[in-house]
Parts: sequence; structure tokens; C-alpha cells
Amino acid sequence: MTVRLRAHHLLCLLTYVGKGYSPAFTANYDAIAERLSRGEDILLVSGPDDVCAPLLDGPEPHCLNESVSERDRLAARDVEDLLALPIQPGVRLDLDAATLARMRRAFSAGGVRKACCGCEWNELCGAIAAGGFPDTRVQRSAVPR
Repeated sequence: MTVRLRAHHLLCLLTYVGKGYSPAFTANYDAIAERLSRGEDILLVSGPDDVCAPLLDGPEPHCLNESVSERDRLAARDVEDLLALPIQPGVRLDLDAATLARMRRAFSAGGVRKACCGCEWNELCGAIAAGGFPDTRVQRSAVPR
């Protein structure tokens, strides 16, 4: 299977520790984190993705807002520069251990955080990064599991 992600969720997955907007959101994200940790690939999409799914049934889901699309644009640019790969809808990515480590180093250094400005989770994510990413749910070992 493939995990469908919008660009800014490439950053969110770096610090995800099991906190979210609702119990349904967190349960869904836990399942996605497990799938990514097992090595499922990522298909980049435009707009709501697998992470957003539990929010779409609510009134006025924020994942449809223009500000979220702007986060996607900023994240895509930063991750594209970091990985020297196109980050756009339709592209597939393999989040191997080396790529995950590289993205986390850049996140810690502030190199891929433009999309995080104004996000309600920014402070939590910064603390997780500053602490060395303890208890993050997306983990990849150097060898396939």
C-alpha cells in the first residue's frame, strides 16, 4: 500500500508523538506512522490526504483552508531543496532511514521550518526536535523490518 501525504505532512511526521486534534485523528495518525515505519512509500497529493481524513467529516475542516495550501507550498520548496527531488503531487517517495535522519537534522537546524510559522503545533514540534526526537512514532531502521 501507499500513504497519501500532502507536502507539509512530510514535516509533521518528523515530530509526531501521538498528539492530535481528536482521538480519531490520533488513532488514524498512529496507523499511518506504523505503515511508514514498516516501509510503505509515500504518494504526494494536493489537498487533503490520509492524515486529514478524520477531519473532513467536521464542520469547516481547516485542511481545506488556503493557509494550509500555503504550508504545503512552503514545505514542498524546502524539502525539495533539501532532498534534491521534486516534491509535487504525483511523486512517490521512499522514506528510508537515511532520508528520515536527513530530514530530522534539517528540521532541528531550522532549515525546513518555513511552513511551520503560525502552526499551533510549532512549539511542541520544536521541543521534540530540540530533545532529539524522543518517542516519535515514525521510525525506520537502517535495515528493512
